[in-house]
Amino acid sequence: MQTLDRINKIKNWINSYCKSMPKEASSLVIGISGGIDSSVTSTLCALTGKKTIVLSMPIKQIKEQHDLSLKHQEWLKNKFKNVEGHTVQLDEVFSSFKKSLSKFENEHGMANSRARLRMTTLYQVAAANNGIVVGTGNKVEDFGVGFYTKYGDGGVDISPIADCTKTQVWEMGKSLGITKGILDAEPTDGLWDDGRTDVKQLGMSYEELEKAMKDKKSKGYDKYIEIRKRNLHKMKPIPVCVMDDE
Repeated sequence: MQTLDRINKIKNWINSYCKSMPKEASSLVIGISGGIDSSVTSTLCALTGKKTIVLSMPIKQIKEQHDLSLKHQEWLKNKFKNVEGHTVQLDEVFSSFKKSLSKFENEHGMANSRARLRMTTLYQVAAANNGIVVGTGNKVEDFGVGFYTKYGDGGVDISPIADCTKTQVWEMGKSLGITKGILDAEPTDGLWDDGRTDVKQLGMSYEELEKAMKDKKSKGYDKYIEIRKRNLHKMKPIPVCVMDDE
């Protein structure tokens, strides 16, 4: 599928989904991080013509990442009249949360808690605007290696780009005119004070992961399967103890 066709299909799919709801959603709510996935997704939402609310939600954010988020927010507002942008400072909320749970300190848990606080924020804004929360995960993250926070950035109503590889997301970004700084930025989940990249966390680049997903004979396939098995619980339905009662 050509990039422009992919863009139009996603735009139309979002509108169709909203119309199919028992009560049609009147707004789309998206968290933007300054990364390519959220930048492309928010732009696709804006293209629908529906009210699009984008939120920058810094939590001890590295300045360069936050600046890209704000730059994209301004770019969207200038380009689309249906876009509303807000910056919700969550530093104090996170600090209070961390202090309250000081007896249960865990670095990885606290990193994931940042994503979960943002998810809660998005749903509050959506509730106040008859909206739905739009996910920004791509196919490699959501269905390949499960590289997202359970009930964090994985907690959404719809996932418009979840069947698109990272390469396809970058291609859409170029076609949509996304800021060069965002297109060139090293992918990161923004959950760590040291700004560690996705490649550093995964041990593989997105190009390598895409090859492994397509070809079992690829060099990185075993590593890909190792990561996938570790995160498979996120991609499967919640286990239920089924009763034998009639």
